Amino acid sequence: MISRAERTVVGEWWWTVDRLLLGALAALMITGIVLALAASPPVAARLGIPDPFHFVNRQVMFLIPAVVVLIGTSFLNPRQIRRVSLVLFLVFLTLLFATLIIGPEVKGSRRWLTLAGITIQPSEFLKPSFVIIAAWLFSESVRRPEMPGQLLAIGLLGAVVTPLVLQPDFGQTMLVSLVWGSLFFLAGLRIIWVMALGGVGAFGLVAAYFMVPHVTKRIDRFLNPDSGDTYQIDRAIDSFLNGGWFGQGPGEGTYKRILPDGHTDFIFAVAGEEFGAVLCLMLLALFAFIVLRSLNRAMDDDDPFVRFAVSGLAILFGLQSAINMMVNLHLMPAKGMTLPFVSYGGSSLLSLAYGMGMLIALTRRRPRSATLAELERLGTRLGGRLA
Repeated sequence: MISRAERTVVGEWWWTVDRLLLGALAALMITGIVLALAASPPVAARLGIPDPFHFVNRQVMFLIPAVVVLIGTSFLNPRQIRRVSLVLFLVFLTLLFATLIIGPEVKGSRRWLTLAGITIQPSEFLKPSFVIIAAWLFSESVRRPEMPGQLLAIGLLGAVVTPLVLQPDFGQTMLVSLVWGSLFFLAGLRIIWVMALGGVGAFGLVAAYFMVPHVTKRIDRFLNPDSGDTYQIDRAIDSFLNGGWFGQGPGEGTYKRILPDGHTDFIFAVAGEEFGAVLCLMLLALFAFIVLRSLNRAMDDDDPFVRFAVSGLAILFGLQSAINMMVNLHLMPAKGMTLPFVSYGGSSLLSLAYGMGMLIALTRRRPRSATLAELERLGTRLGGRLA
C-alpha cells in the first residue's frame, strides 16, 4: 500500500485518482478476457485457425499496451492532454483521409490502413482527440465570448464527418455527431442552433436512407424483418432466449458456434447465452456506473474545459456501449460497433484506453487555482466587514 505521506509521482497519482473508476474499467477488461475465452474458439474453428485460443491470445496481447496507455495517460495534466490531443487529432485526421485513397475496400467501405504490418482504424483513435478539441473550443467560447469558439467547433465537426461519410461509416458519423451535439448543448447553444442542427441531422438521415443502399437495407430489415436477411440478429436473439436468467454455463453455449462476429460485435449475445441475463444486467450496471460517476465528477469541477471534456468522453463511452447492446437486442438497426473493453479488437482497445486514460486524468482531484482561492479569501473578508 502507498502511504499518503509519500511525495512521489506515483504516490500523488494514487491518492488523487478515482480508484472506483479504475476498478470498474479493470472489471470490464477482465470480463472481456472471460468472454473471449467463451466466444472466440468457435470463430477460430470456422476460419480454419489451428489454435482455438488465437483471438484470446491476441486480446491479451493488445490488452497489455492498452493498460500501459491508460495508466500513462492518466498522469497527464489538462494542458498536456490538450497538446497531446491536438497532435494526435491532426495525425489521425490525416490517416482518416488517407483511407479514402490507399485503404483496402472491405464490404464496400474503406476504413482501415495497414502501416508497418499493423492494421489500424484511424476513426477509432480520432474520436477521443476530437472530443478533447471540441471541449476545448466550447470552453473557450464560454470563457471568452468574443472568440468564435462555436463556429470553430462546427468547422471541426465538418472536418471529421466529411471523411467518415465518404468511407462510408455512418455509425461513427452518428456517434461523433451525437457527442458533439451534447457538448454544444452543455455550452449553452441557442434555440436557433437547436433547430438548425436538428434539421441538418434529419436531412442527413433521410439522404443516407435514400442514397446509400446498405443503410436502406439495414433500416428496412429493422422495421420489417421479412424484407431481408436477418440471420445475425435472429441468432443473437436466440442466444438470449437460450441463456435465460442464469445461462447455460461457461463453454456450454450452442448458438455462438453459428453466430457471426460472436467475438466482436455480438459478444453481448454470447454473454447472454452462457452466463444469462443476470450477467448482462451486471455489465449494463457497470457501464452505467462509469458514465454516471464520470458525469458526477464533471459537474463538480469549476474548469469549463474539464467539465466539457469529461462529459464528452463519458458520453462517447456510454453511447458506444448502448449502441452495441441495443443492436444485440434488436432495439436499433444493425451497426458494427464494439462493446468497450469487452469485444475483441486492437484498435478499439487502444483507442478506448487512450480516451479513458484522459478521463481518469481529468477526474483526478486537483488543488484549486490560486485565483479561485484568492477570490474566496476576498469574499470572506468582505463578508466579515459587512457583518
